[in-house]
Amino acid sequence: MVDITIDGQAISAKKGETVIQVAKKNGIKIPHLCYHPALKPSGACKLCGVEVMSHSGKPVVMLSCIIKVKQGLNVKTDTPLVQKARTKAFNKLLQMAPDAERIRTIAREFNVEVTPPPDGCIQCRLCIRVCNDIVKAKALKMISDESGKRVVADPSLCIGCGTCANICPTHVITATDKDSMRSIAIKGEVFCQLPLERCEGCGRRYATTRFLHHVEDVTISQPHVKEHHNYCPNCVKMLSDKALTERAHMTKRVR
Repeated sequence: MVDITIDGQAISAKKGETVIQVAKKNGIKIPHLCYHPALKPSGACKLCGVEVMSHSGKPVVMLSCIIKVKQGLNVKTDTPLVQKARTKAFNKLLQMAPDAERIRTIAREFNVEVTPPPDGCIQCRLCIRVCNDIVKAKALKMISDESGKRVVADPSLCIGCGTCANICPTHVITATDKDSMRSIAIKGEVFCQLPLERCEGCGRRYATTRFLHHVEDVTISQPHVKEHHNYCPNCVKMLSDKALTERAHMTKRVR
């Protein structure tokens, strides 16, 4: 038997055991993914690093699945040096498997900050710019928090026009019409649902009530010389084409 110390706790261990084996026996948690007691350790994941003293007396990080216990060994499992090594190891693993939830779960358990999960957003801000500058609803903005930068919406300002979904180059934002409602979502999470109005021409539901009111508000300064109707784009085009055709016929008759 040899006497070692882990995080200030004196422990008697069998000669030939590894630090991670001893830690597990004594309820001391060390993160790991590639270690299995039935297999020879490989140290591939690099998550199980712990701090020990080198021969020169300098603290270094070594893998607990590989380092074997020896008399007087002093092991520390949670130091700034260990945290730095763990963060590097976790992020390297996430580069290879960014959607692996287990890696992120273990990282959270050991309070390691890692890169945010991929969501398809490339932070081009096209959605924010078109909402602010063209639509002028100002319903979207970019925020920064512990998970990084991301686009968020204010449901009370969203008019459900769907312009952000149409312009998003990676389809992170979607607009779906179903059962007389339009749902706007970011990464599959619906943040706004608004009822759709019917086209007076074809009867198809085509735009939200809030969007039509928004159009009225921004065009209120323009005089309406004709009776106002709610027509979908297809009907507007059809009626415009019909009007142009009739005008052409009238011009021929005059000539």
